Amino acid sequence: MTDPAAAFPAAPRVPRRRWLVAFGGLLVIACAGFIALGVWQLQRMAWKHDLIARVDARIHAVAMPSPSRTRWPSIADATDSYRRVSVTGRFVPGAGTRTQAVTELGGGFWLLQPLQTDDGDYVLVNRGFVPIGGTASPAPEGRVAVEGLLRISEPEGGFLRRNAPEQDRWYSRDVAAIARKQGLTAGQVAPFFIDADRDPASRGWPRGGMTVVKFRDSHLSYALTWFGMALLTLVAGGYLVASERRLRHDRRRNDSRPDHARTHEPG
Repeated sequence: MTDPAAAFPAAPRVPRRRWLVAFGGLLVIACAGFIALGVWQLQRMAWKHDLIARVDARIHAVAMPSPSRTRWPSIADATDSYRRVSVTGRFVPGAGTRTQAVTELGGGFWLLQPLQTDDGDYVLVNRGFVPIGGTASPAPEGRVAVEGLLRISEPEGGFLRRNAPEQDRWYSRDVAAIARKQGLTAGQVAPFFIDADRDPASRGWPRGGMTVVKFRDSHLSYALTWFGMALLTLVAGGYLVASERRLRHDRRRNDSRPDHARTHEPG
């Protein structure tokens, strides 16, 4: 009778050494990858600290005139966001546009009002925060001077919420969309808005000067995490090498032992 096992020969076993080399190679690649990620996070941290320093310098600098139309195409977040600017002109009469806001005073809205500058162009001014149920005072009449922080437009909407201009529901300060809703000529509207400073004489709403300038700076903890992972791979590699050496040592010791199990024949 044929042995069933003989009909299905066993698959050749991959040598243990080949498995060890492959696993060791994976550890080396993983370690190098973790180190690279840690170094990248340190570079990001340096960039973030430089950004914070530049923004802090802009906030506390003397206000400069708001960029004119010739400069609008070059306005960028990296170079102009949070720059202290001033502008003079007249507010466009109307109720303004309310965009959703969450501040230290709770939930409410930012009140954005178009201001026609002395040059005839328009810039949206965030007059400040209005809480839910709060009544906003009308915009000042006549020529005014506004000082505040230049902010870059926030297109589309907020997190998981898109603006609905047709319903006048706004979750972000989308300059272009708000300007269209206000009926302003597109080519005459600045591509940014201004967060107005708080008026010390004002006791009601809206309340200006509530811009929160805060940047997440967790890059050091991320870098330490990646470097820690790299260290763990080194420990795993060291453990692998030590285990293999111990196994080889045990094999050599067993092979060098004399064979005491001898067969005794009767005399």
